[in-house]
Amino acid sequence: MTIPVFTKRLFPILLALAAGAAVIAFMLASRMPPDRVADEAPAPAVRVIEARLLPVMLTARGFGTARPARVWQAVASVNGPIAFRHPGLKNGNILPADTRLLQIDPTRYELAIAAAEADMAALETEISQLKQERFNTSDLMTLEQRRLELATQELERVRSLAASGTVPRARLDDQERATVQQRVAVQTLENRLRLIPSQLDHLAAQNARAETALAHARRDLEDTEIIAPFDLRIGVVEVEMEQQVTPGQRLVTGDGIAKAEAVVQVRLSELRRLLATQARTVPTVPLNLGAHFDLSAITAEVRLVAAGDMSWPGQLERIENEIDPATRTVRAIVSVDEPYRGASPPERLPLVRGMYVEAVLSSPLEAPAIVVPMGAVHQDTVYLADDEDRLRRVPVRIDLSLRDLAVIGEGLAPGDRVIIDDVVPAVEGMRLRPRQDAEAEAALARAAAESAP
Repeated sequence: MTIPVFTKRLFPILLALAAGAAVIAFMLASRMPPDRVADEAPAPAVRVIEARLLPVMLTARGFGTARPARVWQAVASVNGPIAFRHPGLKNGNILPADTRLLQIDPTRYELAIAAAEADMAALETEISQLKQERFNTSDLMTLEQRRLELATQELERVRSLAASGTVPRARLDDQERATVQQRVAVQTLENRLRLIPSQLDHLAAQNARAETALAHARRDLEDTEIIAPFDLRIGVVEVEMEQQVTPGQRLVTGDGIAKAEAVVQVRLSELRRLLATQARTVPTVPLNLGAHFDLSAITAEVRLVAAGDMSWPGQLERIENEIDPATRTVRAIVSVDEPYRGASPPERLPLVRGMYVEAVLSSPLEAPAIVVPMGAVHQDTVYLADDEDRLRRVPVRIDLSLRDLAVIGEGLAPGDRVIIDDVVPAVEGMRLRPRQDAEAEAALARAAAESAP
């Protein structure tokens, strides 16, 4: 059988196509798949700080005004014109203790003293005379009693003679009359002696009254001098030379310079937290805060608001029992000793009445604690960088919130690396590129040492 020419030409082409298809099928069957590359986002760079136990200082702040701890006001106790006024008795001047500031004319009170002393001298003379009279009367009565005894004996003798008829009846009557008269004389002297004690008592009472008048006059004389009771800064002076003053009239006021007080309003929550560091077990004394808390262990500093570089060390003196219902603040009294010490206006001013001040009260926690920035806490969770530089979410318990700081009670341990940057999204186990921030750690330690609620 003869094959057509067209078929002979087509056969090689078909054979070549078949061979090519076989080669392609073999290559497809034996080829290696491409390597798979994991699709992982780049690790973000974050700042971390090392969790450490830090000393924590609780601080409460309050604002208010300064005032002197002691205020003195001189009030006239006697009448009279002003006879002396100290040349330095002017508003704002400082005068030392025992300085004579004012003198009310003492003339009338010196005369009253002289009159009282004269009355006492006269009474003393009368008392002496009466005592001498008692002595003389007593001697005289002794003699008169002896005469009475003799007259009585003579009466008995005459009565016996009259009974025997030796003497007339008239003689007996005369003797009886003489005896009665002598008995009257003795009785008169006895009555006189009985009156002398009451007369002495009367004179003693008069003498006591005179002594009282003398003491009153001397006290009035003392009251004519107005003496500074302690070192004073003079306030208002309300009298002039020769001005007539009356009892009860205010003369001058002054402020003590030995001690000042800052009366400040402190938030109740801050004060409670601060006092909790100084609580102590004592018998129940519900109204005595000083018994429950050691206020002397709380350090205080008073700062002038208008000039923050001016400050004075102070002491929390007491806490008043009233709470402002609008602001929920408590009034605390901070005392400052020697508020004028080192004063050199205008560079440094003394702490004087009316200055607007800030009081900073501080007390440390009983033991160091782990502190982190408040921004590092995400709804009671802290992000950590573990040993493999992967993110780990750790639940924590916050014991105290102090402005921008959180005191951690549970959940963190010293040495943990706390992430202080925001990580979004914060996926558990994601890779990180942590960098320890030494400046942030130092700032955290400083903030913990002077933290405030």
